[in-house]
Amino acid sequence: MESDYYRVAPENGPKIVVIGGGHGQSTLLRGLKLYSKNLTAIVAVTDDGGGSGMLRRDLDMPPPGDIRNCMEALASAEPIMSQLMGYRFTEGTLSGQSFGNLLLAALNGIMPSFDRAVAGLSQVLAITGRVLPVTNANIRLEAEFENGRKITGESGICQMKRQDNCRMRCVRLYPGHPKALPEAVEAIREADLIILAPGSLYTSIIPNLLVDGIVDAISYSDSMKIYICNVMTESGETEGYTVSDHIQAIFNHSCHGLFDLCMGNSASVPRIVEQRYAKEGSIPVFCDEKVCARLGVELVLRPICTVENQLIRHNPGHVASELMALYRQRTIRVVEENTGFARNRMEK
Repeated sequence: MESDYYRVAPENGPKIVVIGGGHGQSTLLRGLKLYSKNLTAIVAVTDDGGGSGMLRRDLDMPPPGDIRNCMEALASAEPIMSQLMGYRFTEGTLSGQSFGNLLLAALNGIMPSFDRAVAGLSQVLAITGRVLPVTNANIRLEAEFENGRKITGESGICQMKRQDNCRMRCVRLYPGHPKALPEAVEAIREADLIILAPGSLYTSIIPNLLVDGIVDAISYSDSMKIYICNVMTESGETEGYTVSDHIQAIFNHSCHGLFDLCMGNSASVPRIVEQRYAKEGSIPVFCDEKVCARLGVELVLRPICTVENQLIRHNPGHVASELMALYRQRTIRVVEENTGFARNRMEK
């Protein structure tokens, strides 16, 4: 049964911050924009593969790809503009490159900073909410494995992990201690709901938490904070990981208790699809609720995945609906006595 909350106009929806990178974040945004227009996507900028990597090397700029995906997800522009943003060249020196990436690169050359370039393109696309790079710094990701080996560059991390068949010990940023975009920190502090999106654990989620100011802002907030765990383990990053392994890795790179809610998938995966994934070293993430509880995290199971063209994906509508229902259940309306300002806080 729908709660009264769902009849609230998106213009009056809660302030939601979604932290992540990759397709998991943009997928989630497509669902959430139906419930609130007060969205802020904070996006990792460590990608160095594909078209984004080419532009990083050629123009010494942050990678535009994940930023572009989030803007496409939130765009309200004409369909032709969305098609243009996602168009990839198939021939010549631009083969594999996205038009949207090139447009962001051009704006980056015109504007005084990368975040201003992102803001400019956001206006063109008339996006719902905001998309922010977590930092303007041109940073790279370094991974250290349990066998002591290290590698710098996101695109080479998964390859080395498969080669060495060894778990990651930690990841770090180079140069170290980049400063978070002030607008990103402000958005987190003002948020009613903070979400760590599904996505590659070590290369899309954790890099955001290594930027100075992000973890402090999340920890300071008394709003609802939740991590959406991946449905499947990821070959090259999280083979054999349970939900609690994902949570522990996040805490190891930030602080214990960064969040106390996690949403996992309860929907069944067709056996034939599961077998195909198993051949690629990927299996459903095991939901070990008792271990999560020992970490101080409540694991909430919901049917949030779907199968499309034999691919397992988070269903944007289902995830957003379950998130907003949980938000309604777990938060209370608090009116500040002195200012009369109302906001949502996590119910203790």
